[in-house]
Amino acid sequence: MKKSIGILGGMGPMATADLYIKILAMTRADRDCDHIRIYIDSDGQIPDRTAAILYGGEDPVPEMTCALRNLEKCGADCVLLPCNTAHCFLPRLQALTDTPILDMTRIAARRCRELFPGRRPAILGTRGLLATGLYARAMAEEGLDCLIPNDEEQGRLMHLIYDVVKASLPMEPEKETWRSLLEGLRARGAEVFLLACTELPILANTLELDGPFLDPTEELAREAILTCGYELKG
Repeated sequence: MKKSIGILGGMGPMATADLYIKILAMTRADRDCDHIRIYIDSDGQIPDRTAAILYGGEDPVPEMTCALRNLEKCGADCVLLPCNTAHCFLPRLQALTDTPILDMTRIAARRCRELFPGRRPAILGTRGLLATGLYARAMAEEGLDCLIPNDEEQGRLMHLIYDVVKASLPMEPEKETWRSLLEGLRARGAEVFLLACTELPILANTLELDGPFLDPTEELAREAILTCGYELKG
């Protein structure tokens, strides 16, 4: 039986659109009716996840729960969170529903081991995500040792995520910032870059610098397609 997807989005809106487009692009479909039914609640009012984790900011779970209830009412068979940092709150959300919420962090870690065996990934994400250790634990479970950006590198990542992509500003002027960040991590032993913020695949695809990269958004899309009983394209 074919299943439907609910995207609990808005964290941020561009990342939500990126996930939706990737699901469409990766699904084997010859016509409109071959695609998966997808419900999207793009709630830009969900409080910032990093602020909640690091600085005692407003708890995002109540607003996320409202969006979750909307997706349940629509009949979504599984739920996707197109925000890596939001996965810190996944256990609390999953406890509120019988609808499975796919864990992007574990999916990405498993695929990193499959695609880049023996190679050391650098985890590129928000300060909030990196502080939780979510990806470090997921990678360790797959037998992978990961590299965490230092404080200065995290500052550059936060600039690229919040001041550029989330702010919808041109990305091309930041190409040298992105290049020097990758080169610095590579010099410290990174052999693959895990784009562990859903804004970063948008940046990486726009600026087109050498990786290799692993895109958790793409891996989440892939897993969701298979979970819903559809075939992958190609």
